Amino acid sequence: MISLDLAFVFQLVNFLVLMIVLNVFLFKPIRKVIADRKAQIDGARERAASVDKDVQEKMALYEARLREVKAKAGAEREVLRKEALQEEAALIEKARKEAADSLSSIKSRVAKEAADAKEYLKEQARSLSLEICEKVLGRSL
Repeated sequence: MISLDLAFVFQLVNFLVLMIVLNVFLFKPIRKVIADRKAQIDGARERAASVDKDVQEKMALYEARLREVKAKAGAEREVLRKEALQEEAALIEKARKEAADSLSSIKSRVAKEAADAKEYLKEQARSLSLEICEKVLGRSL
């Protein structure tokens, strides 16, 4: 059996004193450091969640603005394309008109030159036929 003598009481008191000293100088400071670290980690997690939420909101805003700008740029591009097509059509029509005017001018000039050449050839043919007749007949007409 276990005998309870003075050594046991002494060891029990010694153990209790040691527990009190360790609790005051070791366990409480360690628990305080652990609690402080947990509070810092929790605070950092909350800040990280807040920053993440803020980043997500800003990304959504950025993407919305990007879509808006792309739509606006597409509309402007379409307007500019339509204007360019209208200007192209106007330039082509102007070039066609100038070509038609030039062609009609050339045709009239060619017709005039052909008429002048015909008249000149008629005169030449008349004078040549008169010369031939005079040479064949031997007298002047």
